[in-house]
Amino acid sequence: MTQPKGFEDPVHPQFVCKLHKSLYGLKQAPRAWFNRLSTALLALGFQSSQIDPSLFTHHLENIHVFLLVYVDDILVTSNDRDFITFLISKLQLEFAMKDLGQLTYFLGIEATRNSSGLHLWQTRYIIDLLDRVQLLGIRPYRAPCVSGSKLSKFDGEILQDPSEYRQTVGALQYVTLTRPDIAYSVNQLCQYMQAPTTVHWTAAKRVLRYLKHTLDYGLFYKSGSFAINAYCDSDWAGDPDDRRSTCGYGVYVGSNLISWSAKKQPVVSKSSTEAEYRCLALVTAEVYWLRMLLRELKVSLASAPVAWCDNVSSLALASNPIFHAQSKHIEVDYHFVREKVANKDIILQHVPTSLQPADIFTKGHRADRFCFLRDKLSVIDLPASLRGNDKDKAQTVTTNIQNN
Repeated sequence: MTQPKGFEDPVHPQFVCKLHKSLYGLKQAPRAWFNRLSTALLALGFQSSQIDPSLFTHHLENIHVFLLVYVDDILVTSNDRDFITFLISKLQLEFAMKDLGQLTYFLGIEATRNSSGLHLWQTRYIIDLLDRVQLLGIRPYRAPCVSGSKLSKFDGEILQDPSEYRQTVGALQYVTLTRPDIAYSVNQLCQYMQAPTTVHWTAAKRVLRYLKHTLDYGLFYKSGSFAINAYCDSDWAGDPDDRRSTCGYGVYVGSNLISWSAKKQPVVSKSSTEAEYRCLALVTAEVYWLRMLLRELKVSLASAPVAWCDNVSSLALASNPIFHAQSKHIEVDYHFVREKVANKDIILQHVPTSLQPADIFTKGHRADRFCFLRDKLSVIDLPASLRGNDKDKAQTVTTNIQNN
């Protein structure tokens, strides 16, 4: 607890302020606000998503409208601009709202369009982070972590004041919204929040050095097919302290990466097949969730989603109806994946390890290999022509509404 900036007491710098009343009303205010907004949207013909409670959809003949709510910030997108204007005018009759126009900045994420697609990046957020930790002038690196190295809780000396480390890693977690290339490194850093050491802080600064080298990089989305392809991989017994495996996956719609994860498994896997199969079950659940979401958005899939795995034993286990005694400990995951495969809800395919994009979520790599995998994630540098000004508008109209 510290005194707010601009209100420091020079006589008692160690004192803190006592809050007599919440600045934003009662504890139930957010729920009451959301209920009121939901009621207004439902009265206008919107439907609440069963998959994502913050998503509202409206379909009227050839008009499709999607509205996303985050506290008091609203994002609306549609293929009909006139309907967006009509919707905003209706909402403004009941709520004090301000139309911010075409989407350019939302929750720290910058958005820019051109004729080729949509760019999402967080340059301003990263610069503010570097300035906050006084590392704007650091030497940049080409990769966020060292190839083959593993962090351990026993490395280095315990930091006397871990607050800066925790704040920095927390900020890095938010950067992963548009930078999946640092997901593995940030996941490693998050595991040592309780007692970070000097080695962990050095690893965190290496991630910041990499972000300094790739300030304008971000996700790029372009129009195309709605075919779903998911890639999953695991690093068996990769943690040097507890020998748990790291699981990583990336889910693509067409050529666009829309979901990813780098996470340590909650239990120890007895074999690489078990580690890969647990990851396969995780990505199958994610694909099934995405498929239900697309159904709500009235998007039909021409073919079943495909999950790509580089472990032949895991693929064989999912296809073989005979359950072996040696694999009873993964029976739940087995039956889940097996059921989806039997129902043709998902198709399993093999991909060589050298071409596995999910490999970037499970371990560190050399700079050249890392850049190769990063390109497969569609994390690219923002074109110079799009920096600092708005360009061509996409076919779908998106607007950002802020509640006053």
